[in-house]
Amino acid sequence: MQTSREIILAMANQRGILRARDLGELNLPRVELARLVDEGRLLQLSRGLYSLPDRVVTEQASLAEVAIKFPKAIFCLLTALQMHGLTTQSPHQVWVAVDVKARAPNIKYPPLKVVRFSGEALESGIDTKVIDGVVNVSVTCIEKTIVDCFKFRNKIGIDIAIEALHEAWRSKRMSMDKVWEYAKICRVNNVMRPYLESLNG
Repeated sequence: MQTSREIILAMANQRGILRARDLGELNLPRVELARLVDEGRLLQLSRGLYSLPDRVVTEQASLAEVAIKFPKAIFCLLTALQMHGLTTQSPHQVWVAVDVKARAPNIKYPPLKVVRFSGEALESGIDTKVIDGVVNVSVTCIEKTIVDCFKFRNKIGIDIAIEALHEAWRSKRMSMDKVWEYAKICRVNNVMRPYLESLNG
């Protein structure tokens, strides 16, 4: 029989990042987390999040932490552009979309930039990606990300939105039909029309 400590360490190894609340599902004592941290066998990343000390940390590790702590948050705008490889910008904040009525995610690090969506604008065009090999995260798809950039052009700059559109088109990574679909949902089809028509010109 494995001891509770061995089970906890095995979970941390399998999941990459372990939530304190994960222990409740298996009736494991949370007090073991503090002991394992004291012994240097676990590392506390932030409140309620733990990993093995030798975990290979990628540049997306902070995104994994956000996704685990706030599973309903959707990576969007500049963060989604970076995840899709559609920008030369390196955002100093993590951009997440949440429902208009949801409580804003709050975390000390990384700094979050929260934008609010509702209805179809929130629920449509979401991809699932795997970060750090174990963490599933929600991110707006390429077409929805581009549309959101035009919708929030006053926050991020129209030049970034245009750069992302041109890069996705040049690399044949976007569907024009999907862009139009999301543009109508987000009510920016008239704003985007001249930019989309210029691509076909």
